[in-house]
Amino acid sequence: MSLSDLKPNTEAIISGINGDARFISRITSIGLTPGCRVTVIKNDKNRPVLMYSRDTMIAVNRRECADIRVSEINA
Repeated sequence: MSLSDLKPNTEAIISGINGDARFISRITSIGLTPGCRVTVIKNDKNRPVLMYSRDTMIAVNRRECADIRVSEINA
Protein backbone atom coordinates (compact mmCIF):
# COMPACT_ATOMS: atom_id res chain seq x y z
CA MET A 1 0.00 0.00 0.00
CA SER A 2 1.11 3.59 -0.40
CA LEU A 3 1.70 6.17 2.30
CA SER A 4 -1.32 8.16 1.11
CA ASP A 5 -3.59 5.15 1.88
CA LEU A 6 -2.88 5.21 5.62
CA LYS A 7 -5.40 6.60 8.09
CA PRO A 8 -4.45 9.06 10.87
CA ASN A 9 -2.78 7.55 13.97
CA THR A 10 -1.52 4.60 11.93
CA GLU A 11 2.05 3.36 12.18
CA ALA A 12 3.87 1.81 9.24
CA ILE A 13 7.32 0.92 8.00
CA ILE A 14 8.54 2.19 4.64
CA SER A 15 9.10 -0.82 2.42
CA GLY A 16 10.19 0.93 -0.77
CA ILE A 17 10.38 4.18 -2.72
CA ASN A 18 9.56 4.44 -6.42
CA GLY A 19 10.50 7.34 -8.66
CA ASP A 20 13.37 9.00 -10.43
CA ALA A 21 16.77 9.55 -8.84
CA ARG A 22 15.99 13.17 -7.91
CA PHE A 23 12.81 12.20 -6.02
CA ILE A 24 14.49 9.29 -4.22
CA SER A 25 17.43 11.49 -3.26
CA ARG A 26 15.17 14.21 -1.87
CA ILE A 27 12.94 11.83 0.10
CA THR A 28 15.85 9.89 1.58
CA SER A 29 17.64 13.13 2.51
CA ILE A 30 14.76 14.06 4.85
CA GLY A 31 15.07 10.68 6.55
CA LEU A 32 12.37 8.66 4.81
CA THR A 33 14.27 5.49 3.92
CA PRO A 34 13.25 1.84 3.56
CA GLY A 35 12.91 0.33 7.04
CA CYS A 36 12.04 3.69 8.60
CA ARG A 37 9.04 3.77 10.96
CA VAL A 38 6.42 6.51 10.35
CA THR A 39 3.23 7.55 12.14
CA VAL A 40 0.56 9.35 10.13
CA ILE A 41 -0.73 12.35 12.07
CA LYS A 42 -3.07 13.87 9.50
CA ASN A 43 -4.28 12.62 6.13
CA ASP A 44 -7.02 14.92 4.88
CA LYS A 45 -8.32 14.67 1.32
CA ASN A 46 -6.50 16.97 -1.14
CA ARG A 47 -3.97 18.07 1.51
CA PRO A 48 -0.37 16.98 2.20
CA VAL A 49 0.09 13.97 4.48
CA LEU A 50 1.48 15.02 7.85
CA MET A 51 3.60 12.36 9.53
CA TYR A 52 6.04 11.88 12.37
CA SER A 53 9.30 10.05 11.79
CA ARG A 54 12.76 10.10 13.40
CA ASP A 55 11.71 12.76 15.95
CA THR A 56 10.58 15.07 13.14
CA MET A 57 7.20 16.21 11.80
CA ILE A 58 7.18 15.91 8.00
CA ALA A 59 4.61 16.97 5.38
CA VAL A 60 4.71 15.23 1.99
CA ASN A 61 2.35 16.03 -0.87
CA ARG A 62 -0.18 13.36 -1.86
CA ARG A 63 1.28 12.68 -5.31
CA GLU A 64 4.68 11.93 -3.80
CA CYS A 65 3.11 9.77 -1.08
CA ALA A 66 1.73 7.51 -3.80
CA ASP A 67 5.35 6.59 -4.67
CA ILE A 68 6.26 5.66 -1.09
CA ARG A 69 5.33 2.04 -0.33
CA VAL A 70 4.60 1.06 3.28
CA SER A 71 3.68 -1.96 5.40
CA GLU A 72 1.20 -1.17 8.15
CA ILE A 73 2.20 -2.18 11.68
CA ASN A 74 -0.54 -4.04 13.53
CA ALA A 75 -0.73 -2.86 17.12
